[in-house]
Amino acid sequence: MSRQKKFDAEDAIDRLMNSMSEAINNMIEEVRRPIDPEASGAGRKAELQSVKQTAVDCQDLIKKYQELADMKKELASSGEIKEDKDFKAGFAERFSK
Repeated sequence: MSRQKKFDAEDAIDRLMNSMSEAINNMIEEVRRPIDPEASGAGRKAELQSVKQTAVDCQDLIKKYQELADMKKELASSGEIKEDKDFKAGFAERFSK
């Protein structure tokens, strides 16, 4: 019977952040790659859309990376990760009476 290593949240965050940084770098290289000058029409449009989507995905991943970095700081300082709570009322709740 094999023993499983005890789960370490900080180690998991570090590993995930390393993987995310590699993915971000790959996405940046993909966006940096020039569009085929021979492409025209629908092919060119599809390539440009792909670059745009990659840039948006990269931006989202960077935001998630920052959230993980903040989570890691919180874990290091308090020893636990608190769940974010949104107590702000939404548009409908603020104006319903």
